[in-house]
Amino acid sequence: MVEPLSFSSAGLRGRLFENEPMARHVSWRAGGAAERAYAPADLQDLAAFLRALPSAEPVCFVGLGSNLLVRDGGLRGTAVLLHSPHAAIESGQSGEAGSLRAAAGAACPKLARIAANRGLEGAEFLAGIPGTVGGALAMNAGCYGSQTWEFVRDVTTIDRRGVLRERTPAAFEIGYRHVALRAAARLGEDEWFVAARFVFPAGDGARARRRIRELLARRVATQPLALPNAGSVFRNPPGDHAARLIEACGLKGHSIGGARVSEKHANFIVNPERRALAADIEALIVLVRDAVQRRFGVALVPEVRIVGDAVHGAGVDAVHGAGVDAARGAGVDAARGAGVDAAHGAGVKAARGAGGDPAAGAEQAGERSGE
Repeated sequence: MVEPLSFSSAGLRGRLFENEPMARHVSWRAGGAAERAYAPADLQDLAAFLRALPSAEPVCFVGLGSNLLVRDGGLRGTAVLLHSPHAAIESGQSGEAGSLRAAAGAACPKLARIAANRGLEGAEFLAGIPGTVGGALAMNAGCYGSQTWEFVRDVTTIDRRGVLRERTPAAFEIGYRHVALRAAARLGEDEWFVAARFVFPAGDGARARRRIRELLARRVATQPLALPNAGSVFRNPPGDHAARLIEACGLKGHSIGGARVSEKHANFIVNPERRALAADIEALIVLVRDAVQRRFGVALVPEVRIVGDAVHGAGVDAVHGAGVDAARGAGVDAARGAGVDAAHGAGVKAARGAGGDPAAGAEQAGERSGE
């Protein structure tokens, strides 16, 4: 049952939904409903909405949902849905060569493509990140040897009061799949990314576009993109690969309910028949983490963010007798405060026809730029 929300919607131009199924907005296509979801019309509308919210209202920003799981009991409060195929990517206002300013709701592959079409190199790796710019900023997303914050000149954030701030990288602690504010505010709870200015070196646009095609072909060949998934479930431990450790435990193809460890890539959990509960997925995450810990003494850290209320008696609770419970405190829950934030944008509705790859779905839904 939705808790009543008392606030003035006068002047707001976005769309407010109640009991919104979050399976529509996460790439696993599983999970419970948010009490409310708001899709702002633009940045000014988002600021007005946040100012109008009661201070005690929980808020969760959602992007393409490519590393987010909402438990089956649902999400209390409001999910802010930022992703838009029309999210702006434009030349930076500074006039600095190679500068591009991208809204948090823009898809990372769109940024990679626009950079290449403007004769810039270095952004190609973003084509392999199936999320939004905001989500990439929140977790320092990366692949193929590059990470998001290598190219960030400055960012714009918004807080619970709708106040916008310009911040430089010096304001953040930045590491492998980790970003946190040095200030008292908590990234992903009190403050969120809404835009960033990137600087990429000038280069050969044709070469950049060719590399994008090569990286995307590699993704198709090595990852289960045709099935609902959330990308890599665990961070790679130092000097090793999570997928190697998981495969060495014999867990490829292992299932709990409708969730399964991918046979194509062991660090992916898929929902092949779209019938998995969020509890199935969470239980499988914990089982995998526990198995790797027992065999190799390596504590895998989840990249995915798990939010919301569990339904007792299913999923993780059901595997207590298998010794998986010991992994809970150090495993799945550890991801919650790590700024992983699948967190910026929404619009996975646009990706429904694209299997498990929200970035591909965004392309099919009209993300392509005419540049």
